[in-house]
Amino acid sequence: MAPTATYRVQIRPDFTFDDTAAIAGYLADLGVSHLYSAPLLTAAPGSAHNYDVVDHRSANPQIGGEDGRQRLATALRGAQLGFVVDIVPNHVGIAAPWANPAWWDVLRNGRASAYATWFDIDWSRDRILVPVLGHDGDLDALKVEDGELRYYEHRYPIAPGTGAGTAREVHARQHYELVGWRRGDSELNYRRFFAVSDLAGLRVEDPAVFDATHAEVLRWVAAGDVDGIRVDHPDGLRDPVGYLARLRAAAPSSWLVVEKILEHGEELPAWPVDGTTGYDALREACGVFVDPAGEQAFTALDASLTGVEVSWPELTHACKLEAAHRMFPAELRRLAALAPALPDAAAGLAELAANFPVYRSYGTDGLRHLARARSEAGRRRPDLISTLDALTARLRNPDDELGQRFSQLTGAVMAKGVEDTAYYRWTRFVALNEVGGAPDRFGVGLGEFHAAAARRQRSWPRGMTTLSTHDTKRGEDVRARLAVLAEVPDRWARALRGWMSAAPLPDPSFAHLLWQTVVGAWPLTRERLHAYVEKAAREAAVSTSWADPSASFEAALHGVVDAVYDDPALNASVSRFAAEITPAGWSNALGQKLVQLTMPGLPDVYQGTELWEDSLVDPDNRRPVDFAARAALLARLDGGWLPPIDASGAVKLLVVSRCLRLRRAHPSFFASYRQVPAFGPAADHVVAFDRGGALAVATRLPVGLSLRGGWGDTYLSFPDESGSFTDSFTGRVYSGRRVPVSNLLDRYPVALLTSAEPVVAP
Repeated sequence: MAPTATYRVQIRPDFTFDDTAAIAGYLADLGVSHLYSAPLLTAAPGSAHNYDVVDHRSANPQIGGEDGRQRLATALRGAQLGFVVDIVPNHVGIAAPWANPAWWDVLRNGRASAYATWFDIDWSRDRILVPVLGHDGDLDALKVEDGELRYYEHRYPIAPGTGAGTAREVHARQHYELVGWRRGDSELNYRRFFAVSDLAGLRVEDPAVFDATHAEVLRWVAAGDVDGIRVDHPDGLRDPVGYLARLRAAAPSSWLVVEKILEHGEELPAWPVDGTTGYDALREACGVFVDPAGEQAFTALDASLTGVEVSWPELTHACKLEAAHRMFPAELRRLAALAPALPDAAAGLAELAANFPVYRSYGTDGLRHLARARSEAGRRRPDLISTLDALTARLRNPDDELGQRFSQLTGAVMAKGVEDTAYYRWTRFVALNEVGGAPDRFGVGLGEFHAAAARRQRSWPRGMTTLSTHDTKRGEDVRARLAVLAEVPDRWARALRGWMSAAPLPDPSFAHLLWQTVVGAWPLTRERLHAYVEKAAREAAVSTSWADPSASFEAALHGVVDAVYDDPALNASVSRFAAEITPAGWSNALGQKLVQLTMPGLPDVYQGTELWEDSLVDPDNRRPVDFAARAALLARLDGGWLPPIDASGAVKLLVVSRCLRLRRAHPSFFASYRQVPAFGPAADHVVAFDRGGALAVATRLPVGLSLRGGWGDTYLSFPDESGSFTDSFTGRVYSGRRVPVSNLLDRYPVALLTSAEPVVAP
């Protein structure tokens, strides 16, 4: 069963298979066709996200096991819903070795293990480094108990015949070596996920490993329990194209999407998949509600706050180079060992990775990106030109192991250097700092948006679209409210300077991020804000970091947060400003939601986002969702209630449910794409398109619209044969070729018009 729309649920120990089964009826009423879940295979004990699979042979017992999975499958069939599952082919969790049978066996038996070829281990060191000790040499806490080697709560196997003597003596005989945790980045000799030493890379390019790690999920597919698969992080694989071909052959009828992050202007290769998970669509759907005219003012404000003009290309290069040397020296060392004749190989590889313009290289496009990286690297490091030339010659060869491993590194450097570092340092306008985003491109113009949507319809009409995921940096409606600031930069600058004066922070750039976060998510609890700013500051790694937290800076940081709540004048000022921009933020939120749900592609709704979504980065976006409250509101809407635009978010639920129901009932209404032109003095404040029977209309730049006196005689022009249209949200009927926008959007800032009767009933 092909999806018309999905609903993402983070199935995990505190929201199990049975909890998910209980909302199947609500999801069907909402209008989705498929449930879309987090990974379901057995994960590390206590995992809050399930991306650390430890055993591929069974459904996770912590969320209900196989019996629970079957109960969920039965509930979904009863609600006539399909099922899309997330899989993690790139890596497994090894933080608790005893829970991972394959990793346990490798630690116990070394190269002789039947699973030794599952993992990408450099055996030239002889022993596998396990970075777990508080510091090097901290072996006094080792104990031998119950036939295992114990280090506090950590448990490790003992190889046969090596268990005699003291704990230190036993440890010295093992196929692994416990070392200080800081040595993970510098000396690790197994491939890992990004810089996470507790996640070991899998050699899924080996057909035997593929078969063993995919058999259970493919069994669910064959049984008809699973209709679609979402592939996590294909860029980390040694041979992503070969992997996807093998997966497509194993599940030929499944809807298949990949978590492939495309940089601006980058196209998805012609892979045997239905598309990406939609970060490229997110950039467009959010960006079209950002006023490009605000760029100059925000650039000037940022420079005045920090005293320097920050260049996005220079910042990202610096952050990527820093990530390469600070987080991935072990990976660089292993790569350099493949080019022993080049004494500066590690430096050259780091510079190439820092200048690589996309996540990784694929096919002929990859050669173009490599050439660009070589040119930039040579400009920055002329002393490395001969090394860069020698490396580039080898990296062009797709069969060279150096090139294959380098491709696995560039994506990690991009993710850690940009997503997880630069996004927290470049604080000019954080609504743009999103996965798959382009923070240096201030918004998306109408022409660019329509061109991108038409291109998606031609090339990837079955790819996913999204606004929020478990990986997004801030919730979709936080970004929508922040977009308002681009229209009122002077008001924002005055408020910001007042707050920074009342509660100063020694890092003005990060202070700008903090205050944007406050107004974007206000009102939020003190505890949530404390947790967010600490994580964000450590990710930025300027004034504090995960490896070396600064007690003094973090005390000042938390002091600013407390002042937001404890200083009556400051609290009142923040509340007043947030209240002033909230109505326009709601308009943006409804507009971008309508656009995402009706644009080309198949839309996903992240759990809970059918009401206002004020989440920040994980784990904040995994907070419990009140499904009972949402079901009650949906029942009121189905009873004929047209809600106001207010803090309840019921109007967003109206938009979401009517869009999803229309897509499910009339998929043919979404088979093409055409811009619907607007004419008149406020034409640039309209986003409108015809999907082949469904016409979506949204308001953009709402502050500027009100300042200009409203819509005036702005109108939409419909084709001659259009006849009459009914708005799915209000039930109103419109006819004629020339429809005034003021009539169309006088109740809500969005409309969804069709020639059919509105799909009101679930």
